[in-house]
Amino acid sequence: MITNVDAGLLILRMVVGLLFVGHGAQKLFGWFGGKGLTGHAALMEKLGVRPAYFWAWVSALSEFLGGLGLAAGLLMPLAATALLGSMLVVIVRASWPKGLWNTSGGIEWPLVLATVAFGAGLAWPGVYLLDQTLRLALPEPVTYVVALIAMLIVVIGAMTMSLTASRREWRTA
Repeated sequence: MITNVDAGLLILRMVVGLLFVGHGAQKLFGWFGGKGLTGHAALMEKLGVRPAYFWAWVSALSEFLGGLGLAAGLLMPLAATALLGSMLVVIVRASWPKGLWNTSGGIEWPLVLATVAFGAGLAWPGVYLLDQTLRLALPEPVTYVVALIAMLIVVIGAMTMSLTASRREWRTA
């Protein structure tokens, strides 16, 4: 039986997922007024995320593919984790110093998106899922927990690599 909850979850997943796809497409392809991968890598460099080009690819693909997965209901724990990881980097590297509110570029909006991604991975995402159509069943909650741990390791690794690269540059300057 299809419920209002299932319909509501589908709408939430579709809207947020497709917005992430668009945001990833801005970074990957320069679509929708984006600057493409070169521009995104320049932003990563400015934020001190190094190696910038590598992490630009990682973040753009996380948003593009994670958004597709969220919208389609495909490999939900992995899609949600990719989006959450991307938003954690945005919060830590770009938004945190600007405070809470988005009017100042603060963490408000990335935190909302991170919360939606986390909740989508944690909760049952409804009956409208490509996973069900394809009969894909990832073991829950083990898949999500392992994906979260792996994502945290990657995010911490990205921040550590960036700090190490920044210190190396500072010493040679």
